[in-house]
Amino acid sequence: MKHDFWHQRWQQELIGFHQAETNHYLKKYIATLGLAPDDKVLVPLCGKSLDMWWLQEQGYKVLGVELSPIACEAFFTEAGRHPGRTSHGKFTSWKAEDVEILCGDFFNLGDDMTTDVRAVFDRAALIALPQEMRKAYVDHLAGILPSGTTGLLITMEYPQSEMQGPPFAVPPTEVETLFDEQFEVELLEDVDVLARNARFRDRGLSEMREQIFRFRRN
Repeated sequence: MKHDFWHQRWQQELIGFHQAETNHYLKKYIATLGLAPDDKVLVPLCGKSLDMWWLQEQGYKVLGVELSPIACEAFFTEAGRHPGRTSHGKFTSWKAEDVEILCGDFFNLGDDMTTDVRAVFDRAALIALPQEMRKAYVDHLAGILPSGTTGLLITMEYPQSEMQGPPFAVPPTEVETLFDEQFEVELLEDVDVLARNARFRDRGLSEMREQIFRFRRN
């Protein structure tokens, strides 16, 4: 999946993955990560997710990573914030209050940029990637996270033959295979969500489940 695909999605406002409210799994499980006030949470492939403002309101610092400058600008503009912008290696840093988004390719993120990260929230990163890119994503995540970093991961499971991703189906067995060597991973919840997702029923899905995992970097 090339950069042009995501740039085009944002240019054409094909952003059905964007949620208009804070993710309820994040609210439900954030306390299980053992964070302290001012700890920093990494949000990969963050888009303009409102989850980041919610995390900031809970007293955490937030580091998002997003490829599209359209998404970065929309995130701050829609919240009425006026971010400062600076060059940060291969990224452009957009920052207001305790929320910073690094605009650029996630795979260029180095461990020197994540030394103070204590947690990760992945709602739409792993499931945005085709199967051939997922191991590289998890390996890169492991390579930049300090030992002991905790996180929440949301995935979905559906018959991949019934719908072209993204979002892609990533079943629990694949999550376990991807994370097993470098993380401790635990399934917290497995929920049938098709009934409340009309847009996916309209795309032809006969079933769909969401899973929420907690993980910890070894």
